[in-house]
Amino acid sequence: MKKYISLLIIAALSVSGSAVFTSCGKDDEFADIEYVAEYSKDLEGTTIDVFNWGEYISDGSEDSLDVNRAFEELTGIKVNYTTFESNEDMYVKLKSGSVSYDIIIPSDYMIDRLISENMVQEIDLSKIDNYKYITDEYKGLAYDPDDKYSVAYTGGMVGLIYNTKMVSEAPTSWNVMWDEQYKDNILMFNNSRDAFAIAQFILGQDINTTNTADWDAAAALLKEQKPLIQKYVMDEVFNKMEGSNAAIAPYYAGDFLTMQENNPDLAFVYPQEGTNLFVDAMCIPSSAQNYEAALMYINFMLEPEIALANAEYICYSSPHSAVLENEEYSLKDNEYLYPSDEVKANTQVFTDIDTETRSYYEALWESLKLS
Repeated sequence: MKKYISLLIIAALSVSGSAVFTSCGKDDEFADIEYVAEYSKDLEGTTIDVFNWGEYISDGSEDSLDVNRAFEELTGIKVNYTTFESNEDMYVKLKSGSVSYDIIIPSDYMIDRLISENMVQEIDLSKIDNYKYITDEYKGLAYDPDDKYSVAYTGGMVGLIYNTKMVSEAPTSWNVMWDEQYKDNILMFNNSRDAFAIAQFILGQDINTTNTADWDAAAALLKEQKPLIQKYVMDEVFNKMEGSNAAIAPYYAGDFLTMQENNPDLAFVYPQEGTNLFVDAMCIPSSAQNYEAALMYINFMLEPEIALANAEYICYSSPHSAVLENEEYSLKDNEYLYPSDEVKANTQVFTDIDTETRSYYEALWESLKLS
């Protein structure tokens, strides 16, 4: 049996009579929603387990659309939604086999690793009608060149967030995170790849190097920084920076926009040494228990109005053509999410690294954290 439901009706689950989405804390109203979706009800009563980053979906707060609830209303499939703080945490949980997931949303280099270890399965794109909205920029990427295992969710770049009331002058370099005048007011990534990358950019390295001497040099630089650090953080960065409890933090551009809504004293810069350009994508683990529902969920996330709701709420770069072409998209052409070609040219993309090198830098990271 098929059920046809206008997404205007779905949006009305959150706000009666009209669709209201949150734009990084600001409400935007869309009265004319014409797209009509088609979904099978054959899986009604089943459950789908979704594992995603924290703060990474429009969830019904601040009058935004509750995307998971809308999916449940449309399909009759219950969404069991849990979150992780880093790719590495997600990998450990998935590898343990203690919990089965139907959808995960890892980053580029982790997708590469999951493919190589047969931990994700091919996605039947013939059942993802809305895949047509993914722009060419997000297809055929190095971690999944044939687009078999992933569908882009968001993209972005890492930059430096700083509090203008606590930092004496606008920084231009990652080196400010080693400045002793900000001792105990510096936050650092609590994951190995992002933390090492900052040191690697300062040192002019390839962030995917397999030279152990490069990793040793980056680890030494991180060790020099450690006495200055207030805390290694992931999601905790929001409370720290929004509450002016730290002066400097590296984090993702989209999250900066969310933080700035709550603390206008915050500013952002892409450091001159360069930075990481990343893509997060939807994948189906090999151990998934509800494959057909996972396909439906991916297709649903690509509905133009659902993709718009997520783009407005998450504040990350969108890979979705209908979002990018929508004149009412509040972040259209935002300088941080969609920087100039010159800024983007000064970036590197993480790729998976051979097991020996990965074990080497992870051991360096653990030693650093324990020292």
